[in-house]
Amino acid sequence: MTGHTPPFAAFEWMIALRYLRARRAEGGVSAMTIISFLGIMLAVFALIATLSVRSGFRAEFVDTILGANAHVTIYSSVHVDDSGRTSRVIEDYEDMAERLAAVRGVTRVAPLIRGQVMASAHGRNTGVEVFGISKENLLTIPRIADPEQALGDISRFGEGVAIGSGVARELNISLGDSIRVISPDGARTAFGTSPRISAYEVVYIFTAGRYDIDRTRLYMPFEEAQTYFNRDGVADEMEVMVTNPDQIDSMRSDLLRAGGERAMLWTWRDSAGAFLRALDVEDNVMFVILSILVLIAAMNIISGLIMLVKNKGRDIGILRTMGLSEGSVLRVFFICGASVGVLGTIAGVILGCLFALYIDQIFSLVNYLSGGGVWDPSIRGIYNLPAELRLVDVLKAVGLSLSLSFIVTIFPARRAARMNPVEALRYE
Repeated sequence: MTGHTPPFAAFEWMIALRYLRARRAEGGVSAMTIISFLGIMLAVFALIATLSVRSGFRAEFVDTILGANAHVTIYSSVHVDDSGRTSRVIEDYEDMAERLAAVRGVTRVAPLIRGQVMASAHGRNTGVEVFGISKENLLTIPRIADPEQALGDISRFGEGVAIGSGVARELNISLGDSIRVISPDGARTAFGTSPRISAYEVVYIFTAGRYDIDRTRLYMPFEEAQTYFNRDGVADEMEVMVTNPDQIDSMRSDLLRAGGERAMLWTWRDSAGAFLRALDVEDNVMFVILSILVLIAAMNIISGLIMLVKNKGRDIGILRTMGLSEGSVLRVFFICGASVGVLGTIAGVILGCLFALYIDQIFSLVNYLSGGGVWDPSIRGIYNLPAELRLVDVLKAVGLSLSLSFIVTIFPARRAARMNPVEALRYE
């Protein structure tokens, strides 16, 4: 036992586990061990829960952007027509669509008519944004053609309009009802421009998963939108979908070249970039704060080991006089502290994973106990609290917890190893 003992031998584990199980009356620190265990467990649980919710929220937000909006919107710069009026319409939209579709990585190109109008039904009014689009192109929008919830038959889109569930709720209308669309920029007469009022049957109601989309969006057949907004023979913009939206910046030059000399781009990153950057900053800040929480929990291990070393001074002196090396003593107390960190980390991982997997049920219970209204989609943008359990997040939490637990354990373990056996036994 005097220098040829292999590291972490069986007797070292036996002594360490005996110290961990010792009752307080025997000089053990079971209370501090439990506190340290609970601290590590809750800190790791909080870290994994936060990381999973953060990942889920970001994934849900990006998915609703890419699933219901253009990856790239191409529109025309302002030009002056023959009558001296300025316009941004695209006259050769069919040719432009063919050129854009030929760009590598582009999966779909759809001419659009867009306008903001007032919708009215049953004595109620609300502002909506009209998207004039063909039925074939509407069927290729994932969050509209295959939404979270839907009423009606999207194949009847050419016979009427499709509206978001928030619009339907605001106007108290359902399938088959008529919705009036009112635009101040209507027919031009000798006495000026009169408002245009048209009524359409609601044939499809969708829930895309984003409050602002469901609350404001109305889809109208492309030809009907051209007539309604006085856009005969032209389009307002081109909606482009690509294979890899994350690489959209590398396609800018090709899309501009295909769009022509007056083409301008507006990507999904341009529209949501500020929010995504804010999420990145928040993610980094939350990770730092929760890392500090893990460190504080790990510091309890130091307190418990210091008390253990103090209470076991006589045992250390006896073991050293029997030939136990400094390394063996260090490893005994390192095992004591590291075991608490490992067990706490495992328990925290289990709790964090269960939270992420059953977040819907947990959130429903919290919402029920609080009387409802915990999550306001008009503020949050999405309808529920999402969570996405990713292996990389779990590994980050485990790595942080174990590394801090091992590091803080070394200092009191070294103090125990360097204890002079003569001083330890002086008053025994």
